[in-house]
Order: sequence, then C-alpha cells, then structure tokens
Amino acid sequence: MARKNKEPEKKKKVNTDGVMGLHGSTTEQAISETLEINYMPYAMSVIVSRAIPEIDGFKPSHRKLLYTMYKMGLLSGGRTKSANIVGQTMRLNPHGDAAIYETMVRLARGNETLLHPFVDSKGNFGKVYSRDMAYAASRYTEAKLDPICGEIFKDIDSDTVDMVDNYDATMKEPALLPTTFPNVLVSANQGIAVGMASNICSFNLKEVCDTAIALMKNPDHDILETLPGPDFSTGGELLFDEAATREIYTTGRGSFKLRAKWRYVKEGNLIEITEIPYTTATEVIMDKVAELIKAGKIKEIADMRDETDLGGLKLTIDLKRGVDPDKLMQKLFRMTTLQDSFPCNFNILIAGMPRVMGVGAMPDEGTAWRTDCIKRRLFFQIGKKEEKLHLLKGLERILLDIDKAIRVIRETEMDSEVVPNLMIEFGIDEVQANFVAEIKLRNINKEYILKQTKAISQLEQEIADMRATLESAKKLKNVIIKELQAVSDKFGQPRKTEIIYDAAEAAPEDEGEEIPDYPVTVFVSKEGYLKKITAQSLRMSGEQKFKEGDSLSFTKETTNKAEFLVFTDKFQCYKSRLSDFDDGKASLLGDYLPQKLGFEPGENLVSLQFCGDYKGFVLFFFENGKAAKVPLSAYETKTNRKKLTGAYSDKSPLVCAMVLEEDVQIALYSSDGRAAIFSTAQLLPKTTRNTQGVAVMMLKKKAVLQNAVLLENSGIVNPGRYRTKTIPSAGALIKEEDSGDKQQSFEV
Repeated sequence: MARKNKEPEKKKKVNTDGVMGLHGSTTEQAISETLEINYMPYAMSVIVSRAIPEIDGFKPSHRKLLYTMYKMGLLSGGRTKSANIVGQTMRLNPHGDAAIYETMVRLARGNETLLHPFVDSKGNFGKVYSRDMAYAASRYTEAKLDPICGEIFKDIDSDTVDMVDNYDATMKEPALLPTTFPNVLVSANQGIAVGMASNICSFNLKEVCDTAIALMKNPDHDILETLPGPDFSTGGELLFDEAATREIYTTGRGSFKLRAKWRYVKEGNLIEITEIPYTTATEVIMDKVAELIKAGKIKEIADMRDETDLGGLKLTIDLKRGVDPDKLMQKLFRMTTLQDSFPCNFNILIAGMPRVMGVGAMPDEGTAWRTDCIKRRLFFQIGKKEEKLHLLKGLERILLDIDKAIRVIRETEMDSEVVPNLMIEFGIDEVQANFVAEIKLRNINKEYILKQTKAISQLEQEIADMRATLESAKKLKNVIIKELQAVSDKFGQPRKTEIIYDAAEAAPEDEGEEIPDYPVTVFVSKEGYLKKITAQSLRMSGEQKFKEGDSLSFTKETTNKAEFLVFTDKFQCYKSRLSDFDDGKASLLGDYLPQKLGFEPGENLVSLQFCGDYKGFVLFFFENGKAAKVPLSAYETKTNRKKLTGAYSDKSPLVCAMVLEEDVQIALYSSDGRAAIFSTAQLLPKTTRNTQGVAVMMLKKKAVLQNAVLLENSGIVNPGRYRTKTIPSAGALIKEEDSGDKQQSFEV
C-alpha cells in the first residue's frame, strides 16, 4: 500500500496571465511579458515578412513566386503548367499551394488586377471586377513571366541585391528585386498587418517614369504636372480634386473618387456601362440596383443584366420610356458603387521599417534604392574585368618572349612543375600561370598576340570609365535616367482611367425623394450646436437647454428646405440644408456642426448664414480692418459639393460674416474702444471669393477690428457721432450710453 503524505500538497497559484510549463505545470507570467515574448515577434513577422510591400513594390510572396519562375527559365521560355510553378515555389514559400496560386492569379494578365501584369497567363484566371467569377485550378492553367519582368530582374546576377537563405537554408533568394522603375507606384498593392495596413493605388508607368526623371533634374518639381492622378487597370473616370490629390501626394493618406464610364444607346433606349471603379465588382452593383428597385427608390429601370463577354465588361440597363439617362446615372452614382472612393495609405517598408510616405517622396526613395543597385552592379563588373585584365597582363608577359615560354615548358620534366617554373621565369602569379599553361598551341600566332594586347588597353579604359561613374553622382543619375526613359518607351501605355477635371460641376444635386417643407425655428449656440424645432414642438417646450458654459448665439424662423453656409477659421465654407438635420426639442443639445459637417481637426466655426435664394451678397469683416463684399451667387452650386475651400481671403483672421439682401448701415467696433458706422453701399462687390477687400476702419497699433453688427442691433443711441461719409474711418471713442450689451444680435 502506498504511503500517504503527512501534509496535503499545496495548490499552485494559477494566474489568469499564466502559461503552461512542462508536464502541464503552470507558471506565472506578466501579460506585458507574454505580449513581448509571444505576440510581438508574430506581429513583426506579419508586418515585415508578409503584409507590407517594400521599396521594390513587392511583398515577400510576390518576390518568391516571380524569382522561382525566373530560375525556371520562364522569362524567355514557353509557358508551363501553373501547378508546376506552384510546386517549385514551395521551396521558397512554405505557405501551401492555395496561397501561392492566389498570389499568381493576382499577378496574372488574365485577372486584370495590375496595369502591367508580371505573369503572362493562359486559361481562366478570373477577373478583378467580378466577385463570383472563380479562377480555374492550377492544373488547368499555364503561365510564364511577362516581358516587363526583364526590367524586374535586370542584372540580378551581377550582385545588385542581397541574396539570403530560404526558410530551410537549402537555397538562396533575393531580399529585394532590382527593378529599374518605381514599381511601388505602378503596381496596386494592399495589405493588412497587425496594427497597421497598406493600400497603394497604381499610377501610369510612363507618368511615373517622367516624374522620377523630372525630380532628379529638379527636386522642386511640382509632381502634379507629370503625375496628375492614379491610373487603374479597370479604367473608369477619376474625379479630380486638386486639394485632395496634393494632400495624398504630401502625406500618403486620403482618397480618390472614381466612377464608372457609360454610354447611352438611343436605338435600344438603354445604357451600357463599360468600365467600373477599381474598388467594386459587377455583382455588387447589380445586387444594389436590384435592392433599390425592390425598395421603390429607383423606378426608371425596366431591366438590368450583365453582358460581359470576351470583348470585356458590359452592364446593360434597359430604360423605361421618357427616362432621362443623365439624371438616372447621377442617381445611380449617388446610391451605388458606380461612384466610389479609393482610400490611400502609402505605407511601405524602408530598410525594414514601416513608413507612411507621400507620393512625392516615393520616387526619391526608389531612386536612392536604384542608385545602390547600380553601384553594386558597377563594383561587380569592375571586379570581373579586373580579373580578366589580371590574366591578360600575365599573358602579355609570356607573349613578349613566347619562345622562352615554350622552352620552359619543354624542358620541365614533371607536369606539376610547369606552373611553378612559369611563375619563376616570368614573375607572374599562380592564377596567371595556370591561364597561360592552358593556352592552345594554335593561339600563339601573331594575330592572337596583337588581339590580346589590344584587349588589355580596352579593358583598362572600361574600368576607368566605370570608376569615374561610381565617383560621380551626376553620372549615376544619368544612368538611371536613361534606364527610366528606356522602360517608358518600351512598356509605356496610354492612361486607362480618364481624368475629369471639372468634377465639381459634373454631378447635380440629389433630385430623389421630395423633401417635405414646413416652418421651423433654428437655434444655434456659440459653441456650434444647432437645433431645428417645429412650431408645434416649440409651443410645447420649455427653456432651451445648452451645454455647460455654452449659450445662444442666434435664432431664426425659416423652413425645413432652407440652405445655410458655415464659414470657418480655415478659410473654408460648408453648405448644408436643414432637411439634413433631424427635428429636435428644447431639452436636447442639438447637432454639433463641426462633427455633422465634417470639420478638419482644429477647425472652428466663425459664422453661420442662411442664404435664401442666393440673391444679395456676403460681407466679410477681418481683424485688419478690411471688409469684402462678395455676391452670394458665388457660393451657389448646382452640385452635391458640401465643402468649398478658399471661401474667403486668408490674409487676416475673419471676425464675422453676414448675408444681406440690400445695403444697410453697419456698426464697427475696434479692440481699443472705438466705433464707426458706414453704409455697405460704399463697398463695391468683388467677383472673386478670396478678395482681400478694402479698409473700412483705420486701426491704431496693436488694435484689431473686434465686431461688426447691423446698426439697428448695435444699441448705439447717437449714431451721428460715429457715422462717416468716407472709408476708411478711425471712428470715435464709444460713450457710455452707446456701450450697452447690445452688440450681440440674436436674430439674423
């Protein structure tokens, strides 16, 4: 019988952060330590070795597949079964045949994902614009490398890139590919890592090469001149927005707006959609249209079908009688992904570190990388030529006295002593002596001797030229420029995505459902909260509620269809309608305008003005004492544009803005206690929105214009004291009876 322990065994403390040890035992470990030891290596592996592309424009999976095909001789040879390629790639990429084949599909010409495919495919590889079209199995398709891969692997055997061990150290693979053009911008790429992601759109190869060349010649080059926007393999139209494009070019983040390309066929009363945004699929569009028809939101369509064939993509819409095709397409652009956005996140690995880069910086990084490749190539070629030169110089010594060499060889008894004897007699090293000893007897004629002697001087000149190139940044730059120009001439192609520069005027306002119209009262707080309250709710409500520290700025009676303009301190104007806001109550805070209208970080509301039928003008008053009178019609748009940049002058901070239908008397107040009254009829309207205006109040040093209100709302008892017939005016010191707290108007 087994002896029992005298004392019961103490239970080991099990921590929720514990980890299992050997034999099932549990040891304590801090959660931070668990993350550092177990999770961080995984996260870094996903970021560095899987999801984020590097400066050559490839992820590791792309690079391993293409290099395998290169080593299989598929750059110049015929196609082979895709299954064969997948199997060979497993020597470098042990992630299974399905993952490898999916990578090949994306790189294939048949799939149409890339502007410049790297795989010349045969068979069904699916389509990037179709969600449901499945690609054939690897045993049914064939592939080889596309000719452009000659630029991807150029001089890879000349030590241009580092070669590293594969996963089991049985063979070598390139750490990067020495691509001769900025492929990172030419090939679209998307990846999701741990805690970060990358989404890179494609640009036209010729435009990218031209941009890289222009930046090398002039670092201050405006890349928008040579790179107007992305180019997608699915074509479509790019709605150009200069501000958004420059932001992406500078920061590497933002989005491009894309829409489908269509045509109206009068004979059949139908619309044919031939190109769609890169971000959507035909099935997504068809499903959404069917949903809208079923919901009764679209009644103009009789039928919609997919007529895609070998000729390319085509979605056909049969119209009902009397339907305006333009209005229908504008409605579809608003309600479906026929108009979509491509979000950009130019996150790439530079020297193993993830970095979000502006498009403008990427050609520079590519040039630096390519410069390093060319230097390594030149070093490699110089080494090879110096080896050959070394052999020829040894041969030169022998050929000067060939008879002596023959005599040395003939008089040497042992074969093993031939090389040492030649070294002693002619003062050459072992490598040179071995080379000389292997020369054929037929090659000791006069012609051979002269030819080899001439080769020595030619080699010396070539080596000198290469060294001069290595030492000259200008010559290295010229080598890169010539290569870029050659790639552009050989593989450049016209843009597939058409750029629409007047995009802002291309889409009319939503004319969908009728907007109900009824009387409402609007309350706007000083911090930017807006409440829209119906007449019935207002009669039943009590005191208006505001956020702590906030108070009423103004109130106005209007209708639900009324439009208003919001001017901010970032020189921007946002347009909106009251119908976009829900009916509120006095007990609610209301909608926060900066959030509702999508203000930029740090942007603040300065003035909210109702614009009526856009008759009249807007008055802008600036701290420097100037005022600008701009026709209200300058802010009227027949588009769905909600934001207008450069809405007013940026030369001085905006004090206030007011919309007026006719000329009135305005009271101005300065920070040093002075006031002036003038008539707006003294201001001439300016045609440009960002006009600096004219001086209306002369200010003393360090004084600023502090406020401007309608005279009737100013509380001034004796206006004659402050009124002026000419502008600018210095005004007069405010008397006590005129300085009441009446400068804040609560009606507009």
